[in-house]
Parts: sequence; structure tokens; C-alpha cells
Amino acid sequence: MKLYDFPGPPSPRRIRMFLAEKDITIDIEELNTRENAHLTPEFKAINPRCTIPTLIMDDGNVLTEGDAILRYLEEKFPEKPLFGKSAEERGIVNNWLHIADIDGFHAVAEHLRNSLDRFENRAITGSRNVPQISELAERGKARIGYFYEDLNTQLEGRNYVAGDTYTVADISSLMVVDFAKMAGQDIPESCAEVARWYAEVSERPSAKA
Repeated sequence: MKLYDFPGPPSPRRIRMFLAEKDITIDIEELNTRENAHLTPEFKAINPRCTIPTLIMDDGNVLTEGDAILRYLEEKFPEKPLFGKSAEERGIVNNWLHIADIDGFHAVAEHLRNSLDRFENRAITGSRNVPQISELAERGKARIGYFYEDLNTQLEGRNYVAGDTYTVADISSLMVVDFAKMAGQDIPESCAEVARWYAEVSERPSAKA
């Protein structure tokens, strides 16, 4: 098993946090995306999508999507389950993972990749050049606010995103909040539940991964 990783971007950080929570050590190779190491022919032969994180599984097959990598690691290392202990818990966790990904992560990415000069013609990750659209930057910024509102509602009456137990739903949501902060979109004062939760989960050792 081998993970291609790079410190800084949010998507690979989510995998590192997951590994840290489970106390798992695997072979990791850093791939400097700032120097376009993910766009080389050598890496494209491994992952034609040219994205990180990328995981080569024990059987040699390659996973290119973060959600798939997390689920594979959960199956390989089931101790300290982070996807829930029952069918109901797993349902809630997976439901929120989708919300955090679509409404949270993609909202921040939409804002940043359509506004920053370094993403000119790279508005979408992958092997193809995609031009920026300024209107999408503004829409993404508004969607970040909606995500904060929805996360605040989700946390009402709960210690963690999916209930009373820390799960991968918290990892993904923390990653989104920190990603939003990178984009200059801090937790709104109206979202007291998010602030309370964030103060706790950001103190976990895995948050520094």
C-alpha cells in the first residue's frame, strides 16, 4: 500500500487525519503539486486524473478519490471505527460526508479556483485545463455561508457532527472549515454551535496531521 500525498491542500490532509485517528502507518510519498509533480507523465501513468491523494492498494489497483480511500482504509483497519458502529450510524455518517463534500468542500474550491491567479485555466482539478468563471467565485463564497448555517443546525443537540461519537464526518467537516478559513471565510458569529465544536475537534492531535 502506498499513498501519494502533499502537505497543504485539504484533500490529502483529510486522509492523514484519518490515519492519525486510527494510529495507522503506511508508505507515503510526497508529490509537490506546487511544482506540478502531479502532471508529469510518470504520475499520470499511475493516476490519469492527476490528483492527490492517490492510494495504491495492496493488490496494485489505484484509488484516486478521497472518499474511496477512506472507505478502503476503514475496511483494512476496522479497529476504532470512524464510519459508525451500526447501520444507522454509518448511514448518518455517509449522509453528512456527502453534504460536507458537495456543499462545503466544493463551495470553497469553487470560490478559490475561480478567483486566484495561480488557478488560471486550472479552475477544476485534473488533467485538463479549465478556464475560471468569476461569477462562480462569488457563488462559491455565498455557498460557504450556507454550509456554515447547515453545519450549525446539524450540531444542535449533538457533541459531534454525526452524534455523540467522533467520526470521519467530523474529519471532513473540520477540513472544510479550515479550507474556508484559508479562503478568508471564518466561522460566522451566528454559528455558535460550529464554534463550540470547532474549538474541541481542532485540539485533537489528528487535526495537526
